[in-house]
Amino acid sequence: MREYSMHFEERLGKREIFNSRKGIKMPELLVTEDNEINENRSFDYIVALPEKLDQQQKHDSAILLFHGLNERSWDKYRPWAEYLSEHTSTPVILFPIALHINRSPKLWSNPREMQRLISIENQKGEEGIGKNENLSFANYALSSRIKADPFRFYLSGRETIMNVCQLMDEIRGGSNKMFSKDCKVDIFAYSIGALLSQVLLMANPKSHFSDSRLFMFCGGSFFSDMNGNSKLIMDKDSFDLLHRYYRGTFVKEGAESRRVGDYLEQAFVSHIDPRFYKQERKTFYLKAKERIRAISLKKDKVIPTFSIKKALGSIWKESLKEFDFPFEYSHEIPFPAVCGQKVSLQEREFWFKKVFLEASQFLKKK
Repeated sequence: MREYSMHFEERLGKREIFNSRKGIKMPELLVTEDNEINENRSFDYIVALPEKLDQQQKHDSAILLFHGLNERSWDKYRPWAEYLSEHTSTPVILFPIALHINRSPKLWSNPREMQRLISIENQKGEEGIGKNENLSFANYALSSRIKADPFRFYLSGRETIMNVCQLMDEIRGGSNKMFSKDCKVDIFAYSIGALLSQVLLMANPKSHFSDSRLFMFCGGSFFSDMNGNSKLIMDKDSFDLLHRYYRGTFVKEGAESRRVGDYLEQAFVSHIDPRFYKQERKTFYLKAKERIRAISLKKDKVIPTFSIKKALGSIWKESLKEFDFPFEYSHEIPFPAVCGQKVSLQEREFWFKKVFLEASQFLKKK
């Protein structure tokens, strides 16, 4: 596999997102305003190209790979992209979610600095505020920013979808140097990237994704059934607040005048809780049943299988498979590093290939 960096300058929806962020509340210890994070608007995405493909030609197929929440590096996903690209003979686009990976300040990935801020938080706890369950240097930046204003979660997803639509506009307009105007774009999505993809396909802005296939891994549930309380995602207080906000305040019509009211937003709300836009969601999945496949993990405590079934509705029997690896794993680390007798290289590789062979066969160019 070869990697190529492609530059992206945000244009589509830039003014809308900028204005929406003007009223965002800032955490006490991370004072840089979201609108001042320049690397979020001007960044590189990666294209993983199979060895057999010519880098000089424009390609007529691609797979968008969307990562999980609170990721600061592509390291976990490079082996995934390599397997997918080589076994589908298709370029894989590793596109970062807004304010994640290389779209976030390096400070947020600095363990020493984040631990220093946690120490300050803990000192406050001694004064009666209380220490936060599962707060860690890995999740401090996201936790504190969500706690300051949970509206950030939705804005990040909305901005990312606009970015992806801009990318599709560039491809369809012929200005992207790696992909042809008629390029078929499918999606591999993990964790919160699956929710992003469900919204993207259901809303289908500009009809860019009418024929796109979606393969979800450890994702696809209703937001209301997710549990992001994790040292690698966000602390308990922040996630509890996030849950309350989107199941309550956000879904109330015109809440805080932050709602836009378009179909993109409706697609998101329909995946918050089974009660919302039930018929529209059911209709979408029935029509898209041949284009969607998913693999869940039995011991996944973040995104449970039962909720993926609920979200997919009647198509889950043909669209969803549940695996249970014979080694210790988690949602956050589905393929752990080989360590002592806990995980053997052979077992890990067998199940890694089983997951990604399924994905490759479904996403392979036809």
